[in-house]
Amino acid sequence: MSKQIREVYGEALVKLGAEHQDVVVLDADVSGSTKSGMFGKAYPDRFYNCGISEYAMMGMAAGMAKSGKIPFVNTFAVFETTLGLLAARTFMSYSGLPVKMMGAYGGLSDAYDGATHHSLEDIAVMRTLPGVRVMVASDAATAEWMVKAAIETPEPMYIRLSRDAAPDCHPAGAKFTLGKGMMVKDGTDVTIIACGLMVSTAMDAAQELQSKGISVRVVDMYNIKPIDAELIIKCAQETGAIVTAEEHSVIGGLGGAVSEVLAKAGALVPVEMIGMQDTHGESGPYKELLRKYGLDAAAIGKACEKVISRK
Repeated sequence: MSKQIREVYGEALVKLGAEHQDVVVLDADVSGSTKSGMFGKAYPDRFYNCGISEYAMMGMAAGMAKSGKIPFVNTFAVFETTLGLLAARTFMSYSGLPVKMMGAYGGLSDAYDGATHHSLEDIAVMRTLPGVRVMVASDAATAEWMVKAAIETPEPMYIRLSRDAAPDCHPAGAKFTLGKGMMVKDGTDVTIIACGLMVSTAMDAAQELQSKGISVRVVDMYNIKPIDAELIIKCAQETGAIVTAEEHSVIGGLGGAVSEVLAKAGALVPVEMIGMQDTHGESGPYKELLRKYGLDAAAIGKACEKVISRK
């Protein structure tokens, strides 16, 4: 049975925290939600509840990073990348300190708390900061790997996590690489480049389209910055059509990043973008929100058929 991304994250922190004594964890009084509280219970001397003070938390993390620690900073993605943004720009981007920002409840996954708590612009914001890596976990395997990669890579990072469970998208033992994406299903007619929980949704869409005789390639672009330009261009050349799928605004996120690569390479292929169409979300059941805003498998399937017709 699929596990919640946030649960996998908490467990990974505990497991890897035993091996790396320089890991410290900070939280803005939501550790029960982010699951960083698991680390706090296991290693209380390395856990800091900073209260609802995101900017101050980022400043504390910067000081710890300067002292040789590896700080993981936790709160909901929307608050981390807005209230914590100035500190991220100053301490992570400008100063290059290896703070690890862990954006919990990405996309619409904080469903019932509504528009103020949905994070639909965080990828766009964070990928503009020079020197900051941006990654999005798509399943349990990528979430655990990202914690390990964050510990082992002395660079500033923003890692987006979801509240919900995600089906496994990758085979056991899959090898992930910083700065790369991964093809999780091959196909010849169109490529869906997705991130986060939209990867498993894209797989569902591909399965449905297969029954219509349409061969779909699915790519998990778990690295948003730096993005895997080589893989994007290869997919454009081999399938001739691209659909991007993200639980984020279509402005400045994965779709924008993919389009930038295609434009610079002169890859003249049709592109459709699945994502939030310049709008805020609202309160409601998570799956119903995804359906309403065109972020479900049916919407991805229609986009694939549309983009194929433009080839």
